[in-house]
Amino acid sequence: MNFQLPYIPERSAKPREKGVTMMMDKGLSLNEVENFIQASGHLTDIVKFGFGTAYVTTDLKEKLKLYREAGIRPYFGGTLFEAFYARGKFNDYLKVLDQYDLDLAEISDGSIIIPHDEKCELIQKVAKDRTVMSEVGSKDSGIIISPAKWIKMMKTELEAGSWKVIAEGREAGNVGVFRPNGTAHTFLINRIIANVAPEKILWEAPQKNQQVWFIKLFGAEVNLGNIGPNEMIPLECLRLGLRGDTFFDFLPEDYAARLKQVNDDDAVEDDNEE
Repeated sequence: MNFQLPYIPERSAKPREKGVTMMMDKGLSLNEVENFIQASGHLTDIVKFGFGTAYVTTDLKEKLKLYREAGIRPYFGGTLFEAFYARGKFNDYLKVLDQYDLDLAEISDGSIIIPHDEKCELIQKVAKDRTVMSEVGSKDSGIIISPAKWIKMMKTELEAGSWKVIAEGREAGNVGVFRPNGTAHTFLINRIIANVAPEKILWEAPQKNQQVWFIKLFGAEVNLGNIGPNEMIPLECLRLGLRGDTFFDFLPEDYAARLKQVNDDDAVEDDNEE
C-alpha cells in the first residue's frame, strides 16, 4: 500500500487461498485489459471470461497472455462449458482448454441439468490436469434448490476435486443465494456455512450491497466473484474498512463505539439547533 494506517485488516498475498477476488471480463479490449491491469491487477486473483464471450472476443490469446503475465489466472465461464456439453462435445472442450493453455476451468450446470453423479465425474476428470471450480445453483429463478441439496452438492463437488465451489448469483445478483430484489437468502447461506467451510466457497456478488453483506459476515478475506472491472478498487476499500459501509467494522470496539457516540451527539445537537 502507499502509506501506513493502523487497524487495517490483514490481506493474504497472491496467490491466495482465501480472500480471492474474481473479475468478470465481458468483452474488454486489449487496451482496456492493459489499463485494468495497471490499475487493479494487483488486487485481482482470477478473471472469468463471462458466459460464452471467449467464443466471440477478439485477440483472445493476447488477452490471456496479458492476464497471465500480470499474475492473474484467466478461465472461461461455465456457460461455455455447458454449451459444449449440451452438444456432446466435452472432449472438444478439453481440447479448447489445452489450445489456450488454461490451467483453471469451471464445471457448472446453471443452464442445463446434469445428473449430479455425472457432474462429479466430470469434475474428477478435469481436475486430473487442471484446477477446477464448480458452480452450484441454477440461473433459472423458478428452480428452487433446498438448503440440504445445496450442502450435499457443494460437499460432493469439493470431494470430487473442486478447488472452490461457486455459489450462483448470476451477473445481475438476483438468483441462487439471492432473492430477486438482490438481498441475500440469509437462511440458506447460514445453513450452507454451518456445513461447508466458507473459505472453500466463492460467492458471486456483483452488487455493492451484496459485497458489504458478505464482508460484514466473513471479514476481509471472503471470496467474491462477478466483480466488474471498475469495481475492483472500490471492493478492496470495502474489504479494508476504507468506505463508509464497512468503516467501523475493523476498528477496535471501544474506539468505534466512541466515534459512533460522537456522531450521535453531533446529530442530536444539529436536531436541537433546527
